[in-house]
Parts: sequence; structure tokens; C-alpha cells
Amino acid sequence: MSIYNEIKKKINDAINPKNIILIDNSNLHKKHKSFDRNKFHFRIIIESKKLKQISKIEAHKKIFSILKEEMKSK
Repeated sequence: MSIYNEIKKKINDAINPKNIILIDNSNLHKKHKSFDRNKFHFRIIIESKKLKQISKIEAHKKIFSILKEEMKSK
């Protein structure tokens, strides 16, 4: 399963959002000193009633906890 599908599945399973958009911004980081081709830089846009009911900080924490393994390794 691709990293895109893994991320979408985990978010869908956890919060069942109306829409998820994943944007790969890895190419914007190529010139950074710590750039690693095996790691990704995604922008994730999530449309969800559950996330709108909580603060932005809590929403970020929730997504980070859902994707904690991906954040460490990919």
C-alpha cells in the first residue's frame, strides 16, 4: 500500500472525514541540509465536522497521534 493510501485510510478510519486532500511538498525541501529522499513532506487538507468542533491545536494533535508512526519513519 502506498504512503498516500496508508495516510488516507488511517484518517478515514479514525475520524471519517468528508474529504481528504494530500499534497506532496517533498520537492520543496530538496535543497534543505537534512533532506532525505525516503521521507515525505505532505500538506494534508481535511474537511471534517469532528475536527471543526475542536480547537485547531486539538485537531492537529489528533491528526499527529493518528499518523505518529508515519511521522517517525516516513
